[in-house]
Amino acid sequence: MHTKTMEGLIGARTNVDLMDTPMRVYREARRKGDTGKMERAMEYVGDFSEKAEEYKEKADEGMKEDAEETRKIAKEQREEAVQKRREEREKLEKKIEENRNGDAGKDTKETTACLLEISEEGKVLLKDSTGLDNTASGETKTDTVKDPITYSKTGETVWAEQNASTSISVSV
Repeated sequence: MHTKTMEGLIGARTNVDLMDTPMRVYREARRKGDTGKMERAMEYVGDFSEKAEEYKEKADEGMKEDAEETRKIAKEQREEAVQKRREEREKLEKKIEENRNGDAGKDTKETTACLLEISEEGKVLLKDSTGLDNTASGETKTDTVKDPITYSKTGETVWAEQNASTSISVSV
């Protein structure tokens, strides 16, 4: 709270409280019919009322200054937040660009560095499991029929002939 605001509020409240005493004297003088006392009491009431009004204006000025200062601070905070977001976005864009550039370089390095070799035994197993022969046309053999294979709960291979009477249930 601004100093002017506090001073204005305190001064206005004090003068309003001080106005109570002359008002009580005025009411008492009116009951008695003493006009001289009534006039003097009303002069005091008027003085305190004017001072309270001056302090009220001072409090209003202080509140306006408080509001203006608060708006300035809020504006500065918004500008700082916007600037911070911009910087964060720029950093993020730089990281993304670095990652893109870095990933492109890594892809070429990885493809040249990684080499997969399949042994002769693996080639034979691959040829047997897919049913392909070494013909140039790449046709599949139709005379080779594989028996269906199922797996037990433990992961062991069970041939279809062994469990012809059992049913298969799959849970996901």
